[in-house]
Amino acid sequence: MSEFNTPPPRGMAPTDQRDGMGLIRRARAFVVPAALVLFWESVARAGWVSPQMLPSPGELLGTLASLVDNGTLLAHAGSSSLRVLIGFIIGTGLAVAIGGAVGLSRRTEALLDPSLQALRAIPALAWVPLLLMWLGTDEAPKLALIALGAFFPVYLEFVAGIRNVDRKLVEIGGIHGLTGCRLVCRVFLPAALPQLFAGLRMSLSLSWMFLVAAELTGTTRGLGRLLAEGREGSHADLVIVAIVTLAVLGKTSDSLLRWLASRLLDWRDVVDTRPL
Repeated sequence: MSEFNTPPPRGMAPTDQRDGMGLIRRARAFVVPAALVLFWESVARAGWVSPQMLPSPGELLGTLASLVDNGTLLAHAGSSSLRVLIGFIIGTGLAVAIGGAVGLSRRTEALLDPSLQALRAIPALAWVPLLLMWLGTDEAPKLALIALGAFFPVYLEFVAGIRNVDRKLVEIGGIHGLTGCRLVCRVFLPAALPQLFAGLRMSLSLSWMFLVAAELTGTTRGLGRLLAEGREGSHADLVIVAIVTLAVLGKTSDSLLRWLASRLLDWRDVVDTRPL
């Protein structure tokens, strides 16, 4: 009978307890937003701030419902999400390819890295006039700006991840006959994946930030356009709804990336030492 009552391994809580911990962590995520909304509503009801400057949460819900009902918000959010997705894929794809070459080859590093580090020091908005002159005012300059923002975090993290691979792992791979592409795929890439995903999360966040700068340069559809309309018409409710939508989309995309990372990195033997 004792074999059926074996306690869980040391440091591992029972399933019910772990489920309870997960629920507590998820509930904590809503504490700060809920407190902020309550404070916001109190300030609005007390009349401390003009409704034209800071509409109450109730008024914002009305604006949100109107934009959702007529399809405006969905159209703007869909266009912005597609731009972020395309720009993110282009920027991170180039970063992985170039970062892999730089991390694995000292000659490639000497050839490319100094120029890339110099380009990284240029403020992103400084590229806007040049991109508009080169690519016009259609989608191309917007995608290029987003891709530029997504490139450098992945490049830096992937190069660092490759360089930080434990020498013992490489030696063991050599003992087992791994060379060339097989060594890269079986040793270097898995060992660099944690830092690569850290770079991907930073790149995704920057992609949403660069999106707004790109769409403010001129577009007929997108959350940046909604921000511009709110600013031009002094409609603070439109501006805040657009900002909240950007926050929700950014958080949702980051959560999806975290989920993907947890699936691909579940082979790691790590311990979650965070207290409740």
